This record gives sequence, structure tokens and C-alpha cells, in this order.
Amino acid sequence: MKWSRIAALLCVVALFAVFAAAASATKYVALGDSYSSGTGTRTFYESTCQRSIYAYPYLLHNAHPDWTFVNATCSGAKTGDLINTQAASLTSDTNWVTYTIGGNDAGFSSVITTCAQPSWASNCDGAINTAQSYINNTLPGRLDLVNNTIKSRSPNAKVIALDYPKLFNGEDCNALTWFSPSEETRLNQTAEMLRTVVSAAASRAGANFVFRDVIPPFVGHAVCDGGGGSSTEWINGLSNPTGESYHPKVTGHASGYYPVVKGVTG
Repeated sequence: MKWSRIAALLCVVALFAVFAAAASATKYVALGDSYSSGTGTRTFYESTCQRSIYAYPYLLHNAHPDWTFVNATCSGAKTGDLINTQAASLTSDTNWVTYTIGGNDAGFSSVITTCAQPSWASNCDGAINTAQSYINNTLPGRLDLVNNTIKSRSPNAKVIALDYPKLFNGEDCNALTWFSPSEETRLNQTAEMLRTVVSAAASRAGANFVFRDVIPPFVGHAVCDGGGGSSTEWINGLSNPTGESYHPKVTGHASGYYPVVKGVTG
């Protein structure tokens, strides 16, 4: 009788230990658009949203296999998608959150498509002007909604807001695109504007939010650096399929985004 009681007690203790371990497990939720899902790496374990094992969220997951990992990223996502769909993955026990968001709201992919055409067939400056106006005047409020949504669902989470790299180095080495040096300069300036707005929004969100800048590690690794198509180039130029174009390659995530995130999470 005594032994049966002891055995039962040990089972209860073991169950409590399991529940306690589960309750204390670190939870990481990745949110955001194609720059977080891994578009550009050409290898996806989930094709609809183009989630890749080579994207920085999955690399962080590999570094911490004991963490609970939820990947809610999706190629093409805008702030509304993060707020209304992706945020459902956030819970009160979430510890870490990462995201890139805002580029699609500003229509940046359409701007790239426009500017890649010959000047006589497109209005690159007009497209850039429209995007920059949105970034300066509308995107700050959208990012505040994003950050407030994250805070409301995961009030104790540490949140890492990331920006986008500069895509160009001043030359165009792709045969079927017609970016001029001045257009590339303006497109890079647009990335700088996104950096400013994302950083400011993270600062407004409070102490649990940090901004990390990926522009510096990508310097020297833009489209056409090293002649294009080389290991020096961390960002795809015009690619087949075209959806992979102007997104970080595997090296862009491994050497650009991931070290910046890992520097915060450890």
C-alpha cells in the first residue's frame, strides 16, 4: 500500500515538473513580410507564404531548438495582414518577436518594377515620390498600430523591429533592367527613409521594443557587387522566378539579418 502511494506521488511530482517546464519554455514568434519569410532563398518548406529554413527566423530557431517557435511570416504581407492575421500567433507567454513590415504598404515592389523599365516607358521618379510620401505620412501610424497590437497580445515580449537593406551599389549589371545611377540612389534613399520610420516607431513603442539596422552589414553586398551573381552579392538581382528578385539570398539572411538578431537574443 505504501509503495503504491509513493509511486502515485512520484507520478504527480513528475507531471508537475513537465507542466512547469512547458510553462517556462521560451516562445519565439516570427512576424512580417517576404524579407522575414525567406523569399529570395529559393527553398521553401511552406510555399504559399514562401517560408524558408534559410531565413533568419528559422536560423534563430535552429540556434535555440528548445524554444517554442511559431513562424507566421508571409511573403507579400502588409501591416494589416500582421495586425489581423499574423498577430493571432501571439500569446501572453510569448518571449520574443521579430518582424520586417512596411515595404509592401509603401508599394516598394511595384516601385522596383516601374524603375526597372526604360525611362521612356515608365515614371520611376513619380513611383518613388508616391512611396516616399506614404512612408513619411502614413506608415508611422500603421507601424504604431502594429506595435500596439503586439503589446496588447504579448505584453512581456521583447520585440525586435528590423529594416530593409539598400539594394543597389550604383550600377546595373542585369541585362533586362534599366536602373540609372540616379534612380538607384533614390531607391537606396527610400530604404533609409524606411529605416528612420521603423526605428522611430520602435522607440515610441516602449522599452520592450528594440530596432536593429541591417543596412550596415549589407554594405558591399548589394545587387551587382562582385559583378553580380557572385558570393559577394547577398541580394538577388532580376531573377527567375521574378518573385525572388531583389530579396536577400541565403547569404543575406545568414550573414546580414541573422547576426543582427542573434546579437539581441543571444
